[in-house]
Amino acid sequence: MDLSAIFTTEFFEMCFLLCFAAAWPANIYKSLKSKTSRGKSVTFEIIVIVGYLFGIAAKLVAPTLSYVIVFYIINTLMVSFDVVLYFRNARLDKLRDQGIYTASIK
Repeated sequence: MDLSAIFTTEFFEMCFLLCFAAAWPANIYKSLKSKTSRGKSVTFEIIVIVGYLFGIAAKLVAPTLSYVIVFYIINTLMVSFDVVLYFRNARLDKLRDQGIYTASIK
């Protein structure tokens, strides 16, 4: 495979990852603002993280290290942060249901 073909495939892979990366900040913002885990799927987010980890592993075992690994890492960190927010918000939901936490859900 020539160098231009490798660049093209990595460029398109990077574009794919950037599209996903564009969605995660909005998702994180919603998690921060809403302070509820209702309507979110932590299972989905964990599956996405596992997928990104496999992408990172693929880049690490490839003959040459690609710059695309950076985008996998950034996306993994963003989804991981949203998972942390999910558990924080689930705790707030539980406290709200018990009448201990009275902040309204937006």
